[in-house]
Amino acid sequence: MPIARKSRKSTSKYRGHRTMGRGKKAGRGKGKRGGTGNAGLHKHKYLWTVKYDPLHFGVHGFTMPDEAQSPLTVINVQQLEERWGAFAPPASGALDLGAHGIDKLLGSGHVTKALNVKVKWASPQAVEKVKAAGGTVDATAPRKGDLRAKARKAAQAKAAAQQKGKK
Repeated sequence: MPIARKSRKSTSKYRGHRTMGRGKKAGRGKGKRGGTGNAGLHKHKYLWTVKYDPLHFGVHGFTMPDEAQSPLTVINVQQLEERWGAFAPPASGALDLGAHGIDKLLGSGHVTKALNVKVKWASPQAVEKVKAAGGTVDATAPRKGDLRAKARKAAQAKAAAQQKGKK
């Protein structure tokens, strides 16, 4: 049976030679393949990027408006009457929905009792229904979307007036 001999390391063989027989880049750590990971995607690997990963660079998607990021807590006028209809407006004063964690009053349902309501936001239908029943709605803050819609309608009306004046 032949005796297995230990092979000599190439490092000792090439002592004194700068690259030890491997060429300029090999042996330097990921040198021959052009870097590791995403290195060179905008430089020497750009054609690969264009062909196989065209959406790698750039901003994608959209940013939600501030109003949409935190959902509103809403209540309809009919639910409002079912929950707090027993409190008569003169006895209890205005009902503050913000204290109960409700942000907006919506106009779905029917209202038969007069309620005085204080809320951050209220839809126009909700205001109409509560006022028709003899109550009041105090909306404390206009929504950004409502302000934008109002500005857009005003701009459209102004443009229509200008068009009418030109004819």
